[in-house]
Amino acid sequence: MQPDYQVAIIGAGFGGLGMAIALKDRGQHAFVVLEKENDVGGCWRDNTYPGAACDVPSHLYSFSFEKKFDWSRRFAPQAEILAYLRHCADKYRLHPHIRFGTSVNGARFDEATGLWHLDTSNGPITARALITATGQLNRPAWPNLPGRDRFAGETFHSARWNHDVELTGKTVAVIGTGASAIQFVPEIAKQAKQVLLFQRSAPYVIPNPDRPYSATEQRLMARFPLLQKLDRARVYAQNEARVLGFTSLQGAMRFHEYLFKKHLNACVPDPDTRARLTPDYPMGCKRILISNDYYQALTKYRIPVITGGVRAITADGVEDADGEHHQADVIIYGTGFQATDFLAPMTITGRRGRDLNQAWRDGAEAYLGITVHGFPNLFMLYGPNTNLGHNSIIYMIESQIAYVVSALETLERDGHRFVDVRPGVQDDFNRRLQARMRDTVWDQGCESWYKTASGKNTNNWPGFTFSYRQRTRHLDPEDYELHP
Repeated sequence: MQPDYQVAIIGAGFGGLGMAIALKDRGQHAFVVLEKENDVGGCWRDNTYPGAACDVPSHLYSFSFEKKFDWSRRFAPQAEILAYLRHCADKYRLHPHIRFGTSVNGARFDEATGLWHLDTSNGPITARALITATGQLNRPAWPNLPGRDRFAGETFHSARWNHDVELTGKTVAVIGTGASAIQFVPEIAKQAKQVLLFQRSAPYVIPNPDRPYSATEQRLMARFPLLQKLDRARVYAQNEARVLGFTSLQGAMRFHEYLFKKHLNACVPDPDTRARLTPDYPMGCKRILISNDYYQALTKYRIPVITGGVRAITADGVEDADGEHHQADVIIYGTGFQATDFLAPMTITGRRGRDLNQAWRDGAEAYLGITVHGFPNLFMLYGPNTNLGHNSIIYMIESQIAYVVSALETLERDGHRFVDVRPGVQDDFNRRLQARMRDTVWDQGCESWYKTASGKNTNNWPGFTFSYRQRTRHLDPEDYELHP
C-alpha cells in the first residue's frame, strides 16, 4: 500500500517548520504539515498578550541555519518572533506542504503495512512516518475553581487574549503569577482602574538584561556575520554553564538569589508586600523569571498581591483563600499550560492496539524524548524531558531534527517497514534520567509545571545540551527493532 505521504508533521511552530525545512534540504518533498490554526508560529502565534516576549536572547532563539541580523532587541518581542517564523515558511517555500485549519483527532499504526493512519478534521491521511511538533506549551491550563462559569463579566486566558475586551476604567482580577503574568500585568496596569493579583506561589524574578540593538549594530552584524556567530556562541556558553546551578552545583544559585533580593528590595519598599513576593522554595525549583517592570508596576500602580490562591469565583468577582470577596469586572487567567499532557487530546494507537495515554499513565516518557516503544515510526520534537531551564529550546529541537532525519534515512536506505525502539533501551534511559532528576533543584519539594500530579518530572532535561546533541547525532540501529 502506498501512503499519501512519506512523512506527516503535526504543528507549524519552530519544530514543525524546522523539520519541514530539513526534509526539503535532503530532497524529500512527499510530506505534509498539519496545522490546526490558519497561520504558522505555534505558541508565538497564539500568545499575543500585551508585553509578550522571549526570555532567551534573540541570536540564540532562532535557527542556526537561518540567521536574522536585524533583531530589534536582545530579547525579541512576540510579534518579531512570529514574523521570523513566517519569513522561514516563505523563504523555504513551505506553504504548499502545509494544510491549515486541519486538526488531528487521532492516529493509528498499521503493523501489517507499516503506515500511520491519521484521523484529521479534513479527512483521513496515511503516512510512513509521523512526527509530532505540538510543543509543551500549546494547551492553556484552566484552574478547576468552583463557580468559574458563573462570572458575569469578561474572562479569558492569557494564551487566548481577547483584544476586544476594553480594560480602561475596569477592575481586573489576574489569577496566576507565572511567566506570562509578569509580562502582561505591567501593561494592563497602565489601562485598568485597578488590577488585583491573585498569587498562589511567588516566583523568583530577577532583572532582565534586555536592550535595543542600534542600527549600527544591526548593520555590522549583517556585514560581518561572524560577529553574530560569536555573540551566539558567547550567549550559548554563558547559558550552558547555568545548568550546574540546577544540577550538581546548586550552591551557584546563591548569586542569582542575591540578584533577586537586591531587585525586590530596590523595587518594592513595603516590607509586607516584599514578604508576599518572596518564594518559600529553593531558587530554580520553578522557572526563574526575568523582568524590569513587574515589581515596579506592583508598586507604581498599588497592585495588591493576594496570596494563598483562590477559593471560588462568584458572579461579580473572586473569593480568596480566606473567604474575602474581591469585586472585579474582568478576570484574566495567567495559569499556564497543560505541559505534562503530551500529544493530548489526540488518541495515538500503536502496535497491537496499544494506547499511548495508557502507556503514559504514570507520566510521559520516551527514548531521548523522541521515540516510544510500541509506536513505530513515531518521532516527537520537544517531547518528554527535553525542556530546558537554562538554554535555548531551539538548540534542542535542531538536535532532535537531526536524529529524526537519521531515522528516516535508516528506514529508506535499508528498506525497513518500520523501526521501534527496544523496550529495554527506553526503560534504561528513563531509569537513569529519573535517577539524575532526584539530584536536581527541580526535585526539592516544590510543585511546578515540570511535574505531574504524582511528582514525576516529565519535562526537563537534567544535563548539558551539548551532551544531548552528542547522543542525538544519529540513530543507533542497535537501539531499535528493525522490521524489513
